[in-house]
Amino acid sequence: MSDITDEGNEMSDTNELEERIRGLETAQATQAATAAGAEATQAAAQAGITSTMTAMNAGTMATMAAGAAGFIAGLFLGLAVSNARR
Repeated sequence: MSDITDEGNEMSDTNELEERIRGLETAQATQAATAAGAEATQAAAQAGITSTMTAMNAGTMATMAAGAAGFIAGLFLGLAVSNARR
């Protein structure tokens, strides 16, 4: 009778260990997926920041170039008007 009871306990222990292993595997897979998601989010945020900075720099340079061109054109127009009045 004790042989049957021991065998039942061993099966129970084996099943319990299998359940615990499955739980650990699930937790490990969840942790890996969470880490991968965090890395992807960080990469996307960094790409967004980089593109925003690039667009901002391009806009700043375009504004400065337009301002410089307007300034130079204004100088020549001012000289032309000044010379026309003489």
